[in-house]
Amino acid sequence: MKRRTLILGAAVGAVVPAGAATTAGATRSAGGAAVAPSDKRGDPTPANRADRLTTLPSQTRQVVVVAGNGYATTHATLETFERIRGRWTPVTAALPARIGSKGFSDNHVEGVATTPTGVYSVGPTMYGISADPGVRYPYHRLVTNDWWNENPKSPAYNTFQHTATNPGGYSEALWKEVPAYTHFAVITYNMPPNVAKPVPNAGSGIFLHQFSTAAGNATAGCVSLSRDHLVRVLTWLDPAAAPRIVLSPYEQLGRY
Repeated sequence: MKRRTLILGAAVGAVVPAGAATTAGATRSAGGAAVAPSDKRGDPTPANRADRLTTLPSQTRQVVVVAGNGYATTHATLETFERIRGRWTPVTAALPARIGSKGFSDNHVEGVATTPTGVYSVGPTMYGISADPGVRYPYHRLVTNDWWNENPKSPAYNTFQHTATNPGGYSEALWKEVPAYTHFAVITYNMPPNVAKPVPNAGSGIFLHQFSTAAGNATAGCVSLSRDHLVRVLTWLDPAAAPRIVLSPYEQLGRY
């Protein structure tokens, strides 16, 4: 899905950096990270949102929770947690994020700017127009003719391709998406291991990437962060920890 055309508003408020003073009502984890206080607009138990998750694989030791108020929102928070001695421990404060311009959806389809709900893996390769910022995954620096195939009629639908020919459909010229694709991770929606083979028209190209504008903007279905926050998350993710990313309205987190 195209990202650069969706310049639809500003990001949510300021972040409490790790190590800084917490906002009123916030607490700190044992590791010193600030934990966001209760969201008065509808999140009943936010003290540790990872504790509400029930379907994560037993081997998962890192989880990213991207959640917002209801299905219609384009604003979200992104929080990271790691399992320490059997308990989920916050790693970062809640980071302001943006999602699709049409909010969350339980039934995402190609060409509609919703962010698909569910539990996903992190793709086996991270990508970026700029050099590797120090991620723990294999990293591919994008070059001319690097595409994400978003053509439902193509046998290579929802995969990375290096080709001099546009794959068609909604396919993205990844090397041209500045600054959104300075660095990004693939969220494995409609691709292995979530499905054996991408389902035509079910949606493609769902990434964790950088804001397209300095202030932040809604996306075509991806999750976006400021550059500094994105790099912090991407360099923390460790394939050895079998990380998962959960996308959901706050009130639906218990499903996952």
